[in-house]
Amino acid sequence: MLRKQTMAKVTKIRKRDMSITRFNRQKISDAIFKTTQALNKPDRILADSIASEVEAQLNRQYAGRIPCVEDIQEIVEYYLIRGGNADIAKSYILYRQKHKEIRQIKGFFGVTDTLKLSINAIKVLEARYLLKDENRQVIETPQQMFRRVAGCVAAADRLYDKKADIKDTEKRFYQMMAGLEFLPNSPTLMNAGTSLRQLSACFVLPVDDSIEQIFETVKNCAIIHKSGGGTGFSFSRIRPRGDIVMSTKGMASGPVSFMRIIDTATGVIKQGGKRKGANIGILSVDHPDIIEFIESKSGQGLLNNFNISIAATDRFMRAVKSSSSYYLINPRTGKRTGKANAGDIFNLLAANAWKSADPGMIFIDTINRHNPTPSLDRIESTNPCGELPLLAYESCNLGSINILKVVNNKKIDWEKLRYLVHNGVHFLDNVIDATRFPLKEIERITKANRKIGLGVMGFADMLIKLGIRYDSPKALKTAGQVMRFIYHEAKIKSMDLASARGSFPNFNKSIWKKKYKKMRNASVIAIAPTGTLSIIAGCSSSIEPVFAVSYVRNILEGSRLIESNSLFEETAKQKGFYSDELMIKIAKTGSINGIKRIPASVRNLFVTAHDISPEYHVRMQAAFQKRCDNSISKTINLPASATVEDVRNIFMLAYDLKCKGITVYRYGCRDEQALSLGASVVPDISCPKCSPP
Repeated sequence: MLRKQTMAKVTKIRKRDMSITRFNRQKISDAIFKTTQALNKPDRILADSIASEVEAQLNRQYAGRIPCVEDIQEIVEYYLIRGGNADIAKSYILYRQKHKEIRQIKGFFGVTDTLKLSINAIKVLEARYLLKDENRQVIETPQQMFRRVAGCVAAADRLYDKKADIKDTEKRFYQMMAGLEFLPNSPTLMNAGTSLRQLSACFVLPVDDSIEQIFETVKNCAIIHKSGGGTGFSFSRIRPRGDIVMSTKGMASGPVSFMRIIDTATGVIKQGGKRKGANIGILSVDHPDIIEFIESKSGQGLLNNFNISIAATDRFMRAVKSSSSYYLINPRTGKRTGKANAGDIFNLLAANAWKSADPGMIFIDTINRHNPTPSLDRIESTNPCGELPLLAYESCNLGSINILKVVNNKKIDWEKLRYLVHNGVHFLDNVIDATRFPLKEIERITKANRKIGLGVMGFADMLIKLGIRYDSPKALKTAGQVMRFIYHEAKIKSMDLASARGSFPNFNKSIWKKKYKKMRNASVIAIAPTGTLSIIAGCSSSIEPVFAVSYVRNILEGSRLIESNSLFEETAKQKGFYSDELMIKIAKTGSINGIKRIPASVRNLFVTAHDISPEYHVRMQAAFQKRCDNSISKTINLPASATVEDVRNIFMLAYDLKCKGITVYRYGCRDEQALSLGASVVPDISCPKCSPP
């Protein structure tokens, strides 16, 4: 009996980078189906049928050989045209051409990308994150960068368990990052696995009242910025302008003069040589120089390397509400030097914030009511973007979960979110041990408290995928549910780590001793701005609303990136109203509000930062703050038409809702801004006032 001869099947394909991978017919079907979706004619049956014909042709034509991706795509085009689907074939061909151009652009930056990141992500990675040789040529791929980081951070497991499965930990960390589900702060991506190995983003340095101590702080600030970190300072201990200098019987120059010294030093030293330095300067509202401080950035080009915020006390806020005065205190003597009308100071603060986006406010008593280690010291300052209130010399590292990635079929995948939270806490705790700290004082207190800041990005995109409008009660409820879950699971993981590794050394001096038997980290949650991280991840920044449906982003010392919201493009194509002309029209204002050709249901969902009332901006921040043991970096973006009274109301509402800090940005109030609309540009809404960690 003769055996039936079987045809050899194609089981492997050659990718464009010449690597070999397993042949998968489903990928062909998915690509064709996405093309039909883009034409508003979703047809899975057609996609499967064409994919089957393509596979059969491959088996006939390439028996015993390995076809390349281009070979397969040409066969797809042939069968689409032969089947009378010329419109789908045309769209498929245009898709191929577009992605060919994208690959060419990526090649221009000298980056080999196997993760299929956006052009904007590649540009950011090339400029800041990927390792380079002495000729400034890129010597690693994004995939290799994530492996470098994962390996370095996972290795810390061995400090606690000599038999730890490092490879398994490294695999989990790598998959989270390569899948753009979790990304750590910039210094970790830049420095992990290098000789520098400074992985923390945020530091607070003390500023004491003597020339020697002040210039020691300037030196330490330079060391931190050189390593890639940002710094926060409270200048509240410095004697006021005109006060006596006992050693010389001269007159003191006051806090603002020393801020200018640090600002100049920061301007000379880029953070790690890759981004401009970021600082925050804070002054207590009862300092005699409070008016000079509030007005210190009222002109363009002043203190460019500083955000500034006043530290507002409960006493001051009560005085504002009651239209009464409060005392100013000389920090050198502790004595009253006079009175100020709280309403006048508050109005001046609001007017300057309206004019130049500075100062912001931190509510210092609210912060200290939640200080996890009050017996050690009182918190006086935060990191540059405000999400981390820290003690003197304390540092913290950050990481953000891309919560867009946990939405499937308009539902939140809570199990996946739990997985990302637990691994995120594990990752960030390891970072503390993997870091080479710039100063011994910083290493001592950081390891004594082991604060970490796990946050989120992609929240606005998550709401869109869930079909929820950002400025709605349901969005506030969703924010509360997500944050409650993340906080609870982060605490569980911190306790698990404490069981295996021990609690943070100051645990017995902390507020947690009365609530828990053990805890690895003094704090676990912080919502960072995720400026460049969200570009890499391809999602909306932090908890901000979509700034604009189409806009230009200013980054990297003058570079501009054109961006459009991918979810809107996808929706527009699926519903059949997408066109290049429409996207150009949208880019002029950033908003789709009022464009009648777009269905009302879509206009209702894709609201932008300036479509949303200031009150809802603040209420969203407050919803996240309820389950955030550190703080939140959020900018209340205002249209150019906003008034000083609007700013006053925002500041007061933030205090009443128990936010820990607040900052506003009125569109166009600065000559240069991170995002701009129309023919010029549209802002990095996460933190338009600084280069975010």
